[in-house]
Amino acid sequence: MARWVIHLDLDAFYASAEQLTRPTLAGRPVLVGGLGPRGVVAGARYESRAFGIKSAMPMAQARRLLPANGVIVPPRFRVYERLSQEVFAVVSAVAPVLEKISLDEAFAEPPSLVGASLDAVTEFCASLRARIRAETGLVASIGAGNGKQIAKIASDEAKPDGLLVVPQGTEREFLAPLPVRALWGIGPVAEGKLRFIGVQTLGQLAALSEQDAVATLGGVVGRDLRRLATGADDRPVAGRAETKQVSAETTFDTDIKDLPTLRAEVRRIAVGAHQRLLKAERVARTVVIKLRHTDMHTVTRSETISAPTDDLAELAATAERLLLDPAEFGGIRLAGVAYSGLSVPHQDALFTLAAPPVPAASTVVTAATPAPAAPSEWRQGDDVVHEEFGTGWVQGAGHGRVTVRFEHRTSGPGVARTFPQTDPSLRRGDPGDCLR
Repeated sequence: MARWVIHLDLDAFYASAEQLTRPTLAGRPVLVGGLGPRGVVAGARYESRAFGIKSAMPMAQARRLLPANGVIVPPRFRVYERLSQEVFAVVSAVAPVLEKISLDEAFAEPPSLVGASLDAVTEFCASLRARIRAETGLVASIGAGNGKQIAKIASDEAKPDGLLVVPQGTEREFLAPLPVRALWGIGPVAEGKLRFIGVQTLGQLAALSEQDAVATLGGVVGRDLRRLATGADDRPVAGRAETKQVSAETTFDTDIKDLPTLRAEVRRIAVGAHQRLLKAERVARTVVIKLRHTDMHTVTRSETISAPTDDLAELAATAERLLLDPAEFGGIRLAGVAYSGLSVPHQDALFTLAAPPVPAASTVVTAATPAPAAPSEWRQGDDVVHEEFGTGWVQGAGHGRVTVRFEHRTSGPGVARTFPQTDPSLRRGDPGDCLR
């Protein structure tokens, strides 16, 4: 009987969540991310992407590309978690077992689709997308196929706001023209190895002999990736335990015998582990390195930093500090970097935010010169509650004033009002207030 796996991906989730809960932002280029000098873009709506802005881009670069009507807001992970729970509650009603990949994507293998026809699967997925939109206000793209790999690629092809079901028996034809990087599990290193032997598409990878695939990519990896490129995928959909650690490691072709080379390699490995940390949407407090000596003796060292972070510079620097000098330790055949002590970044720890300006140590004030206003305690994007006007968010602040837009998920575009920044009726709100 035909097996059907679906992959659901919430379109531009972070930025879409901001537009949903702050209706004034609907249709505008919205960026979510750090506001400080080292801030990065965590999420960008499709309106922003039209100007060349992408996730993980430095915010300073994104600011230069953002049009005049664009808006930058800090991340609110409590809101994203709540919305994610709402979406997956809808999906769980028709697919009890979910394999959640992150807050915004998951695999499912609905029991009702076992042996179903193409039309029935298409109708099921369309109904699920409609129900998610009706019950949460969010847009999901869905892909469906004979396994996880086909479903994942199909949902990528369906974006934005789309649905793609790959008919049973056409998997190899569907995959053949796609670049090898479309396959989950092929990164830049594997892509480079395949390009070296003239393989650039999944059709070409599928056409390789198993011997050539193994020789190019390694034993188990080569066999598995070649098989996936043919459209065969019997991996089960299973619930996932909470991520405790993310890591990456490399076995070197020749042993590393000098510290500068080891540092460069560990920095590259730290980037790979960092990408998995971002994918898991976690921050880490502990950095662990693993070094394997030429004689197979393995040493691990770790350091716990002061506060959870996903700042690559800090994590990579910590990993480098933990290294042993091969001149003393001996040749290194394998190195690995892991991040543990993971947590959800409730307090914007994921991003470096701009600190408020610090007033001068002393200021001379004369009768003719009014005292400057105190630095604002509010920043754009803060959630607030007013005793009279209710739930809102800070649209702008400065010069002793704060402008608040009063709106939430079901209010429609709200009214903006300006108050003295010390107005006692104005207090900080819970991010979840906007979901009522």
